[in-house]
Amino acid sequence: MLDILGGFVRELRAAGLPVSLTEDLDAVQALCHVPIEDREAFKSALAATLVKSPGHRRAFETVFDVYFSAGAGVLAAGAASADAGAAGEAGDAGLSADGDDDLAALVEAALREGDEEALRALAARAVTRSSGMATGRPAGGTYYLYRTLRSLDLDGALERLVAGEGPRSPLDERLARDEYEVRLDRFRTEVEAEIRRRLVADRGADALARTLRRPLPEDLDFMHASREELAALRRALQPVARRLAVRLARRRRHRRRGPLDFRSTVRHSMSYGGVPAEPRFRRPHPAKPEIWVIADVSGSVAAFARFTLHFVHAISSEFSRVRSFVFIDGVDEVTHLFEGTEDISEAVERVNAEADVVWLDGHSDYGHALGAFWNRWGDEIGPRTTVIILGDARNNYHAAEAQVVGAVAKKARHVYWLNPEPRSYWDTGDSIVSEYARFCDGAFECRNLTQLERFVEHLG
Repeated sequence: MLDILGGFVRELRAAGLPVSLTEDLDAVQALCHVPIEDREAFKSALAATLVKSPGHRRAFETVFDVYFSAGAGVLAAGAASADAGAAGEAGDAGLSADGDDDLAALVEAALREGDEEALRALAARAVTRSSGMATGRPAGGTYYLYRTLRSLDLDGALERLVAGEGPRSPLDERLARDEYEVRLDRFRTEVEAEIRRRLVADRGADALARTLRRPLPEDLDFMHASREELAALRRALQPVARRLAVRLARRRRHRRRGPLDFRSTVRHSMSYGGVPAEPRFRRPHPAKPEIWVIADVSGSVAAFARFTLHFVHAISSEFSRVRSFVFIDGVDEVTHLFEGTEDISEAVERVNAEADVVWLDGHSDYGHALGAFWNRWGDEIGPRTTVIILGDARNNYHAAEAQVVGAVAKKARHVYWLNPEPRSYWDTGDSIVSEYARFCDGAFECRNLTQLERFVEHLG
């Protein structure tokens, strides 16, 4: 047991979770106080001692399922699942030649009844019949999951289940659909767990864990994130934004004293014979800065710009005003698309559909876009304005017009450049980031949540 627990902790560390030796010992101590046959209590004890961030919970769940599944032979519950799977395989032999149809009908009936025990057994039978798993076969779990679910036509089952409820009000139909979707998600989870259990039995926990290892949300590359990963990033973003907001507020409260109060200093110096031994300062009145975000939304950095607009919206309450601009070879202000909306995803979609950002041919032209920005909104930049430019500075060999950034820097409080490309790629090919960076207060590589958080700390 200690060997398996040691491998489990090593895999958590390899996946990026910060697990110290003390927390490892705490986990062992906690397991002394929970019944080992209680899978949920066992899992909760490990999570409480080893996981410190909600964003790390998904990685923990995956590693836990690998190391403490029935294939690892550790928990009684897992063994029971194995027995159920074996029983399912035996029962599967009784199906007719068109057993896929029979099995799909049984799954649909179990979904209608909400019978979780039956769904768990049917998941094992479906994997046996349709996944194509074989000992030593070098295919991934996603492939087996796709084959299994495809044979069951779950989308069609959902529509039939909803239609089978008969005529009803739109609200009742919506509630029924939501309920069936929850049951379907549970069934898909059971199928995935069954496939994972069999892969552990075939390949071993360590080997399977290596293949399932994924970056943590804070290390996920914005430029290559899938739709599901971007959704996970958005969920991880709000707690980070709150932490950063608290940190920024604390920095403002603890900021240095205000300017010298000459009159108070002279009055106080009378007690020292006219010598200003103790300078007096005015009470500081820290003002919330304005944030202007100018984001490249061309195809090469669209995912990065989309995520950053979400982030700007999340922290907007910390600043007196946030204005957003997007550009490709033309530039447009999109602040109004984010005001008074609760659905930030819809606002981002409107930015993509309604913003007037194409001037000539729709290829990135930083020089023309920044020049147009300066001509239209340059007079509104003030000493409280912090300008953040987001883009890879790949200008398709057009004129840089870097002096525009210099003019903005003279009027603004700060100008920062965030580049989603690795620093080693800067100034290669048509990248001219250094021409702009020399006028900025800083140019930062910003490819993941950790780097974005580091940059916002710099803002404080």
